[in-house]
Amino acid sequence: MDLQLTGKRAIVTGGSRGIGFAVAERLIGEGAAVVIAARDRVALEHAAHRLSGPGRRVLAVAADTTDDASVRELVERAVAEFGGVDILVNAAAQPGGGKPPAALADLDDDDLRSEIETKVLGYLRCARAVAPHLTEQGWGRIINVSGLAARQTGNVFGSIRNVAVAALTKNLADELGRSGVNVTTVHPGMTVTERLPALLAGQAAARGISAADVEASMAANVSIGRLVTAAEVADVVLFLASPLSVAITGDTIAVGGGARGAIHY
Repeated sequence: MDLQLTGKRAIVTGGSRGIGFAVAERLIGEGAAVVIAARDRVALEHAAHRLSGPGRRVLAVAADTTDDASVRELVERAVAEFGGVDILVNAAAQPGGGKPPAALADLDDDDLRSEIETKVLGYLRCARAVAPHLTEQGWGRIINVSGLAARQTGNVFGSIRNVAVAALTKNLADELGRSGVNVTTVHPGMTVTERLPALLAGQAAARGISAADVEASMAANVSIGRLVTAAEVADVVLFLASPLSVAITGDTIAVGGGARGAIHY
């Protein structure tokens, strides 16, 4: 299937690793020009090297989405390099999951402030900076990578930040839709990325079981019986970034392989 992404210009925040990197890799493979952004310049340059190749257009820009000036500079660099921007994938956030639930008495206000500053306000800043370019040309896509903590208990701050991202998405979709801009959210669950082995090892040590048993217990709650990979999440994002996804906006797509027992409608 031709996703009609050849020649499209994308910004992927959090593009140096994990789901963000997988999304950038898929977009470039479909012929899009991609700007990857992250705070860690060394990791970013390494990622850009991995993504580069004959005929591929990739630009690494160190940016901090908690800083509005840095975000606006990121977008300006993308427009200057590629002549415009068509797609924004917001994936710059602290990874969720993997921690034991915190009791109410142990919740720290500053931890929530940090979560909101990075994931919710960070996504808002990026969308705000990109939106004028998308609406002016009459076409665009914004995809926000959130998480299944929005639909589950056990991580208070994770639930708050991810629900907030979904609310942001719907509001932007209603405002920008008539200008040809679709805005969607994807909710990954526990995903196979480069950080998974360390996460499994940490949980295994805390629970006194093997890392394989930890992964098996996670997979037992997934409808397909295993954890989804970052590349598989990226495949869904790729469709949402394409012109073929015009019928989907304002909605949240779960990309965790299915949560056993839950019904969402």
